[in-house]
Amino acid sequence: MKPLHTDHWQYYFAKPVSTGIFKFQADDFQVVEDLGYTPCGEGEHQFVFIEKTNTNTAFVAEQLARFVNLPLRQITYAGRKDKYAVTQQWFGIHAPGKPDFDFSNFELEGVKVLKQMRHNKKLRTGQLKGNHFTITLRQVLHPEAIEERLQEIEKHGVPNYYGEQRFGVMRLNDMGEVQRGGNLVMAERMVNGETIKHRNKRSMALSALRSWLFNEMLSARLEKDMFDKVTHGDALVLSGSNSFFINEGSDGSEQQQDAQRRFNAKDVCPSAPLWGKGALVTQADTLALEQSVAEQNSEVIDFLSQCGFEQERRAIKIWPSQLEWQSKGDTFTISFALPSGCFATSVLRECVETLSPINRV
Repeated sequence: MKPLHTDHWQYYFAKPVSTGIFKFQADDFQVVEDLGYTPCGEGEHQFVFIEKTNTNTAFVAEQLARFVNLPLRQITYAGRKDKYAVTQQWFGIHAPGKPDFDFSNFELEGVKVLKQMRHNKKLRTGQLKGNHFTITLRQVLHPEAIEERLQEIEKHGVPNYYGEQRFGVMRLNDMGEVQRGGNLVMAERMVNGETIKHRNKRSMALSALRSWLFNEMLSARLEKDMFDKVTHGDALVLSGSNSFFINEGSDGSEQQQDAQRRFNAKDVCPSAPLWGKGALVTQADTLALEQSVAEQNSEVIDFLSQCGFEQERRAIKIWPSQLEWQSKGDTFTISFALPSGCFATSVLRECVETLSPINRV
């Protein structure tokens, strides 16, 4: 099987001319989770709001389980947050019949319990409204170009690519070249027949592979000038929902024009497949494009079709909300909110080439 690369995916606008150092220190990337609701204050689930620095979500869950002396399966979270960052997120502890846990003696480097509340429902993966990001770039060149691009992003949105962290840590080789992410390399090995016994690693590799194929589909739409327009046969995802319907109107038809108006108003959005077993739901022009990309990656789709996934759809575009920025000297700060499952690095990708710090603090 050919190596799975990530450096060829199309840009929406053009490759940025600006550069800046990203994640020189942990608080250069701040994430605050928004569940979209407030825990009700009663019930057998104890929700704990935690701030973590340079620590991964799964490790915190393991330490919480150890501290409260419960099985790890009773500790849940809505989503994983970046390790090299300062992030705030909720953890759920299912502890029926138990009093409120006292976290005053919970000691874990880089981790603070900010508050705890009870709730009557389990905290499930993916059940959150979104995240708010505050990003600081350092030693920025051409900050004015970042501002111009952000103004365009505010109006037109960005491709909803899966971000680089989905594919694993990117490392530099002895020549200073960025190497492919570990999750993607592991996925290649699985497609080539290797068995990955570690459940968590296997899950991350499968997720990386499925995400890589989605990005391939999205990049193909950009390349074919099918990104900003509703195409005959598109599966149109309703805003804020996983539901979709098929645009059966041909180009220029009243149905197609109505769908385009709804897309421009951010009410619906064309989608690309998250691959699984079963047939593609798209039709006509969109189906032809997706089948073409699938045929070019036959080993990947054959493997994913056997992994228990169902065919799903994901919107191809996102519009950051609450978008603000400030430039001061060679430091540039950007803040915005995104729906759950969307990546801040995909917004950054369109406005600045981020450089890795030589020494992370």
